[in-house]
Amino acid sequence: MSLKLQIEADIKTAMLSKDKDSLRALRGIKSMILLAETEKGAQESLTKEAEIKLLTKAAKQRKESAEVYKTQGRADLEKVELDELAVIEKYLPKQLTEEELIEKVKEIVAITGAKGPGDMGKVMAVASKELAGLADGKVISFMVKSILGN
Repeated sequence: MSLKLQIEADIKTAMLSKDKDSLRALRGIKSMILLAETEKGAQESLTKEAEIKLLTKAAKQRKESAEVYKTQGRADLEKVELDELAVIEKYLPKQLTEEELIEKVKEIVAITGAKGPGDMGKVMAVASKELAGLADGKVISFMVKSILGN
């Protein structure tokens, strides 16, 4: 089942159960999907990679907003963002643990034949594609730097 159909089914469920927090988050995701589908040059339906990229972007936005609200002392708004983040994360692939991420990055370094910090771009190009949705880009970058000895 595509993400769009899954979201639509979950919206109906949230409406029936009167779950306002989930409903707000699900409608936000549906809106992002519809915008992505109607972009100029877009295909009729999103690929799995595009769906993951979209959800990752939405999750990142919620995390950043929650941090801003936390620093401003707005616990009420922070809670709203964190609740939406929890709903979005249900649709994302399971995030890699630190150990799993280290192993994956080491495999990618071996595959690309990277020898040092100068090969960071080559490793990041492969890592970003293979680990999309499985780990945050900043964390991947940090791991690649530490493994390559930067």
